[in-house]
Amino acid sequence: MEKILLTRAGHTALNDELKNLKSVERPAVIAAIAEAREHGDLSENAEYHAAREKQSFIEGRVKELEGILSLAEVIDPARLSGPIKFGATVKLVDEDSDEERIYQIVGEPEADLEKGKLNIKSPLARALIGKDEGDSIEVKTPGGEKSYEILEIDYI
Repeated sequence: MEKILLTRAGHTALNDELKNLKSVERPAVIAAIAEAREHGDLSENAEYHAAREKQSFIEGRVKELEGILSLAEVIDPARLSGPIKFGATVKLVDEDSDEERIYQIVGEPEADLEKGKLNIKSPLARALIGKDEGDSIEVKTPGGEKSYEILEIDYI
């Protein structure tokens, strides 16, 4: 099976979510199901059906997280340097609008564009890999062709 790359922070966040699901969410939903059962007829009990649905979601997410963590290869960006690679935090400037953006290149499970976490499999991340400060890149995006200049590379 293919390894799933994660930063140390991403691995910790996924591990914390898994612990929370197992130790807090799972017992709470089991208690909610037990309480809903006490209300009688289950076929028309909305609380029971909602609790079962939530239980199904929790169990699915637990399995997903266990799978990700079992295949995880944790990369510590602080030990890296040089051209852009996984874990790098990159400051870019859009050459058309002069808008500056900062992204960290992370694994797919921890990607969150709103928080500046860029999926390593995204077109922008693939264009950045191997580049250095001062380089310009062109990326095909759904909104059209974009040009960026790399201002800074940091491994924190």
